[in-house]
Amino acid sequence: MIVDGANVVGSVPDGWWRDRHGAAERLRDRLVAYAAEGLPGHPGPCEVVLVVEGAARGVESVPGVRVEAAAGSGDDRIVELAAAANGPCVVVTADRELRRRVGALGAESVGPRTVRGEP
Repeated sequence: MIVDGANVVGSVPDGWWRDRHGAAERLRDRLVAYAAEGLPGHPGPCEVVLVVEGAARGVESVPGVRVEAAAGSGDDRIVELAAAANGPCVVVTADRELRRRVGALGAESVGPRTVRGEP
């Protein structure tokens, strides 16, 4: 599972813009449960990769969630990761263009609500 950190964090107007780094850390911590449990229709365990960019760079990986800081565009890094995936790949984003790009590679896309709560 590859998570578009900026898109998922930005999907809820909860003040994330005041602390982008902290918002990315909170998302990372929520994602840990998905590494073990998986997503609906995709039972765990699974590898979870959170892609961050901008002010969220510097968020560190934790057991269960690998954090990838995009050097440039987060979307471009997500496409690279999806292209390199060994086996089924699910990308969590609401970005239509990103969904199109990863879909062309055979990846499935699900929306941010999929990971907003607990698995």
